[in-house]
Amino acid sequence: MPELRKDPIIQRWVIIAAERGQRPLDFKVETTVFDVNPKACPLCPNNEDRTPPEVFSIRLDGSKPDTPGWLVRVVPNKFPALKLDGELNRRGIGLFDMMNGIGAHEVVIETPEHSADWDTISAEQLQRIFVAYQVRLRVLGEDERFRYLLVFRNYGVQAGASLAHPHSQIIALPILPQLPKEKLLSARQYFLEKERCLFCDLIFQEQELQKRVVYESEHIIVLSPFAARFPYELHFFPKQHSHDFSQASADVLMDLAKVMKRVLTALKQLIGQHAYNLVLQNAPNPVPRPGRPDYWGTLPYDYHWHWEFLPRLTRVAGFEWGTGFYINPVAPEAAAEFLRETLTQIP
Repeated sequence: MPELRKDPIIQRWVIIAAERGQRPLDFKVETTVFDVNPKACPLCPNNEDRTPPEVFSIRLDGSKPDTPGWLVRVVPNKFPALKLDGELNRRGIGLFDMMNGIGAHEVVIETPEHSADWDTISAEQLQRIFVAYQVRLRVLGEDERFRYLLVFRNYGVQAGASLAHPHSQIIALPILPQLPKEKLLSARQYFLEKERCLFCDLIFQEQELQKRVVYESEHIIVLSPFAARFPYELHFFPKQHSHDFSQASADVLMDLAKVMKRVLTALKQLIGQHAYNLVLQNAPNPVPRPGRPDYWGTLPYDYHWHWEFLPRLTRVAGFEWGTGFYINPVAPEAAAEFLRETLTQIP
């Protein structure tokens, strides 16, 4: 029997229609990537002149900026969605609000290896990528024009990737997007009522139930969410309360790297090579707001950063666009069980 489930964070409804396709083999499809010869790839070593000058890099000793010898490299996007220079010029005409397209758009080139993914690179390299995110989040957060900083990774054509070389992106926005805003408001209201973090309570409840816990390490817990939108959707939480990913310690980053690598390896074994999106849900930039000295004042207490992993195994179609609902053909409990079994086979 299908179930309607309500997301406890943002009150979004999801249909769990497990009878439509539950076994992992139902989703074994090969993803598509735009691949090119590494010699022609603008993100590969020796092609540094094909990108804008780097704004940050982690390098081998002695190597110079914008030359080979980098381990992780961050550059402005050559075709940015938003422009860095200029004033916001907020304005409106009646019901229509607008402002200039000011922001930042950066590409994190994750490894010199052209053909790699997070399951094949080392945990040490994955930790370096996380460090690059932290550095850029801190730097971009110093700009008071930016209200929200989004880190995301698209893998495969179906997920919106246009290059095969491992990379992710950071976009700084002058407004707070609707989805993060809904999560933040829900977390704040919960804290004001109970003086507890909504996400911490969720983690504790899932630990007690053990139905949707996929994996747990010293610092990280991986959950198959109760109202998952997509088959094998996963959320990676730090077990210790923390609102800002840029403040995570080296130990937490290394543990997260090991867990990510292990779980993504299990997913690939279970459902094959697949397109996916990976999104960091982080606290907004707590810049001062005119006339609102209390704005996001409870963030360190009520919000809890986490990564959302979204496999692109089903299509969003008319029903989803028309209702805002999602139809998930795999029960989150079944997804968690399949993954737990697969994880036991990984050294």
